[in-house]
Amino acid sequence: MNFNLKPLVLTALFAIHSSLFTSAAPADYHVVPLPQSIQLAKGPAFLLDADVQILAPAELQREAALLQQYLKEVAGLQLPITDKRAKKMRYIELGISTKVTNQEGYMLNVSQKGFRIEGGSAAGVFYGIQTLRKAAANGTEFAAATITDTPRFSWRGMHLDCSRHFFSVDFVKKYIDLLAMHNMNVFHWHLTDDQGWRIEIKKYPKLTTIGSQRSGTVLGINADLDDSIPHGGYYTQQQAREIVEYAQERHITVVPEIDMPGHMLAALACYPELGCTGGPYQVGHYWGVYKDVLCVGNPKVYEFVEDVLTEIMDIFPSEVIHIGGDEAPTEKWEHCAKCNSLNLKHTTYQGFFTKRVFDFITAHHRRVLGWDEILEASPADAMIMSWRGSAPGSQAAQTGHDVVMSPTSHCYFDYQQSKETSHEPSRCSGYIPVEKVYALDPAPDSIPADARKHILGGQANIWTEHLFTEGMVEYQALPRMSALAEVLWTMPEHKNFETFKERLTVFTRLYELYHYQYAKHLWPDRQLPSRWLF
Repeated sequence: MNFNLKPLVLTALFAIHSSLFTSAAPADYHVVPLPQSIQLAKGPAFLLDADVQILAPAELQREAALLQQYLKEVAGLQLPITDKRAKKMRYIELGISTKVTNQEGYMLNVSQKGFRIEGGSAAGVFYGIQTLRKAAANGTEFAAATITDTPRFSWRGMHLDCSRHFFSVDFVKKYIDLLAMHNMNVFHWHLTDDQGWRIEIKKYPKLTTIGSQRSGTVLGINADLDDSIPHGGYYTQQQAREIVEYAQERHITVVPEIDMPGHMLAALACYPELGCTGGPYQVGHYWGVYKDVLCVGNPKVYEFVEDVLTEIMDIFPSEVIHIGGDEAPTEKWEHCAKCNSLNLKHTTYQGFFTKRVFDFITAHHRRVLGWDEILEASPADAMIMSWRGSAPGSQAAQTGHDVVMSPTSHCYFDYQQSKETSHEPSRCSGYIPVEKVYALDPAPDSIPADARKHILGGQANIWTEHLFTEGMVEYQALPRMSALAEVLWTMPEHKNFETFKERLTVFTRLYELYHYQYAKHLWPDRQLPSRWLF
């Protein structure tokens, strides 16, 4: 007799999955990030089982479909979606309500008869769904309760450098899923740098045929040894649009970064006439800061920049366009006849360049964001991303700039998570444990109240000079991303690291369910003993 064992195996696996996640254990509303208010009520609990339906109006069908997917993943339940109410049925009901004044806020009401999520917009409903999803990972018996929740900050972001090492479209989507699970709403996508140009620009095809490829990579921390292994890759415009749409479905804005006028060596290798010396140049093998920059005295540079940004703005609907602006050495400008011919008296070379780019972007009804170096000569409407500590962000906010806090002291997730670095994957210097991330306050009381309103929020950055696999990126992000999520969502008076650690311990079940790799320093019993030999 011939037996097809595959259906039997799948059935057995599904049964095991269901037994793990659909027991009658109580669901836990104390998730990550912690909601602002959880009020338990009297009355019987709501049992989430196969007899429940998802009730959603037409404008929330996308959110309903994601809820359906999440509950299948965490609870092993395939719930039907309907837009019409029937008698004697129990529902998870989704709706938009004017009672929720914050567009990203939500109210979650639970009784024996039903589970209702109301948001100030579809985004608010989505964050309520995230709370349900995470609570259901602990159990399927939901105590009667009312949860009222709204984020502390409007900018809750994560950055990913795909220039130093290229990552697949599928991984970028998986990374976006991680942001969604943490109630984050901005994906800062670093697409160009000295070591690789990663986005297709149709008017300048050499940017991808030449600029997306490097012939080798330095080993370690800028050792004299090069691996001579070609590394490359880029995203087509269609793939980028696909990622933008994927993020939008999860209420995440993709903010593209085209770093300029420094960190442009990959572009100069394609079009050497855009540099002060004319080259020759090659796509960078080494990490750090290169002296070669765009020639700010060359009119062709602005033609190039505007052409690139025109295509970028067509791909990315984000209101905000990141222009980099960090680490731009002045040496080449100072010795360049074209740059000197500008005869600048009241601004710097970089200030002159930034103003030209700013005027072009704002004329297209977008906003400019740059690293805090642009603060020295940027227009008042420019947004500042404060990375060299929090002080530049504080200064910028006090002069009227909108600010995103991303200080190296707390938010550079390529830094080490442990002082015991011999078993850490990243070779990047610096030490930022989970506790330090959790201690960040992007808008402390030390900043005057009228300036704090300009602190939009914060984000963490993952630079990938020393991260060359997808698992390494995940490891460096987690669990620090969870700590940052709570910093950006939950009000400070509700935060406590010890209780956060308890909730995070439960939350790691989701890391494992979705096969994310994470650092286990908070849980020594989960780590491989260093004495083991392999």
